[in-house]
Amino acid sequence: MSLMMDELIKEVSNRIEATEGRKRSRTADEQLRFEHAVHVVLVDLWKAVKSAPIRECSINKRSGWYSENPRYRDPVLTYKQMMAVFDGLLKLGFIEVTREGYFDRIIYQGKTTRFVARDELLERLQELDGHPALSVQPDKDAETIILRNTVGGKKVLQEYEDTPATERYRSNLKKINSCFLRHWCDLEVQDTELAKLEARIANHATKEPIDFSQRTLVRIFSNGSFKQGGRFYRAWWQNVPSEYRKYITIDEKRTAEFDFSQLNPHLLYHSNYKELGSEDAYDRVLDGEHRGLVKQAFNAMVQASTPLKNCPTEIDLSGLEMSWAELRDRIINAHKPISDQFFKGVGNHLQFVDSNIAERVMLHFANMDAPALPVHDSFILHHAYGESGEVEEAMRRAFYEEVGEHISKVDKEILTWDYRKEADANTAVEDMDMDAILRADNDLSQWRSRHRLWYAQR
Repeated sequence: MSLMMDELIKEVSNRIEATEGRKRSRTADEQLRFEHAVHVVLVDLWKAVKSAPIRECSINKRSGWYSENPRYRDPVLTYKQMMAVFDGLLKLGFIEVTREGYFDRIIYQGKTTRFVARDELLERLQELDGHPALSVQPDKDAETIILRNTVGGKKVLQEYEDTPATERYRSNLKKINSCFLRHWCDLEVQDTELAKLEARIANHATKEPIDFSQRTLVRIFSNGSFKQGGRFYRAWWQNVPSEYRKYITIDEKRTAEFDFSQLNPHLLYHSNYKELGSEDAYDRVLDGEHRGLVKQAFNAMVQASTPLKNCPTEIDLSGLEMSWAELRDRIINAHKPISDQFFKGVGNHLQFVDSNIAERVMLHFANMDAPALPVHDSFILHHAYGESGEVEEAMRRAFYEEVGEHISKVDKEILTWDYRKEADANTAVEDMDMDAILRADNDLSQWRSRHRLWYAQR
């Protein structure tokens, strides 16, 4: 932890206590929990201030939340001390609420209260030395294998008893996360481009701010089953818009994104003992046009458990001269051998299979001490692993080990990949004058600053 951050935590703790007017001091246990709550809130605010764009923090004001599902909770964090810290920060004018939370006890649903740092505290957080992604160590005791269920239309955490399978998932993920933490992954965008990136994220319905301190993964299973879902989430690179992912670096080195080609169709046909054939699963629907849109619609139809009479909200048909019903029927007709699999809710099982394949790929590279950063069914690695054929071989092997069949039976290549060349502006480095080189260095000052901090702490 940053020395300045430790001093700020002590100072804020004292200033909150000065506003309380308590008649008696906290017990030793209460004091420990109070100071821990200050630490938790201030560290989260520091991470929020360093996110792109600056994000809101949240606090759950429902007392029962702090004792429910102990597997997923910080055992030192209590409702009483969190409320004392939150109220104290409000009194000091250190934070302001951006959205009031609520909880409906009839439907057992609600939203958490959101807040941001302001004025003096905001300035102090911005001036802290170091960076929270480097100065704050991840909680190694936090649960990484998460089971969710759906109750009353709302996703809730579910307790579970460990089994050999869950222990294996946790052990494998620990190896993968440990590999990530031995390396520094970043986003090499010019300082002047950051405002555009932040606006892009702020205007996106599902993207969260990029928080570089989120350097590890959790694995989330769904529908109360360890045979459904299981994908990997909560890493910062998963919030990077697709057009910016080519700027992700690993230890200052350029990367490439490697994407399984038609993974869900492959899995769906194989599990039903059908042949996908050599024609692209998505191109065959609209004669090669609107492939990305067809892929979205195909996956939505596989995921849905009831017929989708209306177009899903995340799918934009504005560039397509046909209705949702027509597109849906075209997809069904193009995939008659598996047409009975649409709208059966099999998507979560397919996610479980593809998450096992992803786990195998990440473990393969973790054993080489090479981070393979997952983004759904694609991976971001140093581009040399693609040029050498290592990625394709690892992906083919993982598919065979999980599914029991060689994906090479399909004529289409298993993966597609691309990476950014050294000179994005078609300007060779040797042709640049010294002023241009220095200017380029300054334009990447934030990226370089984080790297200097990383190498300094190693």
